[in-house]
Formats: sequence, structure tokens, C-alpha cells
Amino acid sequence: MRRLWTPAWIARHVAMVVLVVGFLGLGWWQISRAAAGNSLSWGYAVEWPIFAGFVVYVWWREVKLARRKAVEADAPPADPAVEPAPTVTTGSRPAVRRPVRVSRVPAGGDVVEDTDLAAYNHYLSWLNANPGARPGDYPG
Repeated sequence: MRRLWTPAWIARHVAMVVLVVGFLGLGWWQISRAAAGNSLSWGYAVEWPIFAGFVVYVWWREVKLARRKAVEADAPPADPAVEPAPTVTTGSRPAVRRPVRVSRVPAGGDVVEDTDLAAYNHYLSWLNANPGARPGDYPG
């Protein structure tokens, strides 16, 4: 919980409160305008509280993510000699499996030189060698 009271998180909490209060205030203002006869304001009166709800949702999601990372960071490191069994879960998270190893076969046979690629690589090497140069200064 201490990690949610750093200066960066305090700024996030304050921004969330300011945005929610501001959006709800703008929604109340639109309701008063709509009650005075401005029919377009009914749409805005619904829209501003939705914006406030979205701000609360994003803030809550970020708090949950920060708390989860804090728990993972405080957990003792796993023993690398013991390999955990692969886990398969049903739901929104995909199954965790071993990575697939693919052997790379070197390209053999006839290598066709791409002149456009060679020219572009030459241009990039020239730009790297001349950091202050403009593209119009390229001699090639």
C-alpha cells in the first residue's frame, strides 16, 4: 500500500479526483441548461458522468495493477532448479506453455543482390557517418 503514496501516485489520485469532480460538475451544468430548454444539453448531461466513470475505471485498473506488481515484487524468488508444471487456465488468460524452439537454417544457394536495398543501406551508413547533415546533402 505504501507504493500508492509516492509523489507520482499522489498526483494521479489528485488528477482523478479533479477530473471526476469537474466532469460531474459539467454534467450538472448541462442538466441545468437542458432544464432551461436547451434540448441538445440532455445528451451532454449523460455524456459527462460517463466520462467521470471512465476516469474512475482507469484509475482503479491502474491501482489494481500496481498492487499486483507490488505483491509479485515482494514474493520470494522461485527456485530455478525446480521447474514448475505448465498451467492451463480457462478464462480470459491464455495457457502458459513452454516456448517452441525453432532451429535456424542459414540461407544458402544463390544470393541475389537487391540494388535498392544496397543503395538504401549505403544512404543510412552515410547518414550515420554524418550526423549533422541534411538529407539534401547526400552526394549519392
